[in-house]
Amino acid sequence: MRRLVQTTVVLSMLIATGIAQAQAPPPPAAPAYGGDVSLDAAKKIAMAAESEAKKNGWTVVIAVVDTHGSLVMLERLDNTQLGSIGIAVDKARTAAAFKRPSKVFEDAVAGGRNAVLGLQGVTPIEGGLPLMLDGKVIGAIGVSGMTSQQDGMVAKAGADSVGK
Repeated sequence: MRRLVQTTVVLSMLIATGIAQAQAPPPPAAPAYGGDVSLDAAKKIAMAAESEAKKNGWTVVIAVVDTHGSLVMLERLDNTQLGSIGIAVDKARTAAAFKRPSKVFEDAVAGGRNAVLGLQGVTPIEGGLPLMLDGKVIGAIGVSGMTSQQDGMVAKAGADSVGK
C-alpha cells in the first residue's frame, strides 16, 4: 500500500510539472541579423559613446563590430589602459555572436551558473551591446576601461544612437 501511495504522489508531481511547463510562455525569439553596420554608422555610434565617456571623465576603448564580430571601428581615448583594447573587442563580439548584452553572461556567472565560462567566445563582463536597427542586429559595441557598469553606460549611449 505504501508503495502505491508513493507511486501515486510521484506521478501526480510529474503530471503537475508537465502541465505547468506546458502553460509557461515560450522564451522570446532572438532577433534576426540585418545588414552589417556601415563605417559611417560606426563612426556616429563611437562618437555618441565617446561623448558619454568624456562627459564623465572616463578613459575607455570603444569597439564596433559587424554581425560576424569583425572589427569595423576601434577608438582608444587618450590614457586608456592598453589591456582594454582586446577586452572591448571581445565584449562586442560576445554581443554580436549571441545577440544579447554581455551582461547577461556576467549575471549568469554571478548567479552561480559557472558553466557559462566554458562557452566559446563569451566574455561575461558588462559593456557589450548588440546594435539594433529595425528590430535586427546589425553589429555590436564593446567598451572597456572603467568599471563594467560604467563601460555599460558608455556602450548604451553608443547603441542608443543607432538610426538617429
